[in-house]
Amino acid sequence: MTLEELALQGKTTKHNSMAAGITSRLLDIRKSNIQQCLSDFQNIEHRLESVSTIHGIEFINDSKATKINSTWYALESINKPIIWIAGGEDNGNDYSKLIPLVQEKVKAIICIGKDNTKIIKEFSGIFDTIYETQSMEEAVKGAYSLAENNHAVLLSPACNSFDLFKNYDDRGDQFKYFTRKI
Repeated sequence: MTLEELALQGKTTKHNSMAAGITSRLLDIRKSNIQQCLSDFQNIEHRLESVSTIHGIEFINDSKATKINSTWYALESINKPIIWIAGGEDNGNDYSKLIPLVQEKVKAIICIGKDNTKIIKEFSGIFDTIYETQSMEEAVKGAYSLAENNHAVLLSPACNSFDLFKNYDDRGDQFKYFTRKI
C-alpha cells in the first residue's frame, strides 16, 4: 500500500497509520483487512472533517482544535494553500509556535470571535490584511471569496468557542451549514 492510498494524509497521521498497520500485523491481522481499514478510515466529526469541495476548494472542519497543538497538526496535514479561519475565546495561547507553518501554508486568515487582538498582533507581520468576522456565515463567505481552485478553507480555531457558539460542535455544525449554502 502506498502512502497516497491512506485515508488520512499529513506527516503525523501517516506515521500514526503506519504504526497502526505494524501493530495490526503483529496481532496477525490480514494485510488485506489492514489495507482496507487504512484506505477508507473516516475521521471523527469536527476533527479534520472534509465537508465539501466547491469549485476545487476543499472545506475542512477542524472545530475540535481548541489548542495550538491541534491547529499545528491540522495546518501540517494539508498540502495545498490554506485560507485559515481562526479565533474565538483565547486560551492564553502562544501563537508564535504556528508562525513557520502559517508562513509556509496559509494565504489568508479570517478571524472569528469577539476579540481577535492576539491573533491579529501575532500574524499581522505575515499578512497585509487579516479579516475579522463576527459570525460563521460571514467567515465562510469571506474565506470562499479569497480561496481559489486547489485551495483549502480550514476552520481550525486554536481557541474555545464560547464567545459566539454553544460549544465546538455548534461552531463546527455552523461551518458545515454555511459551507453547504455556498
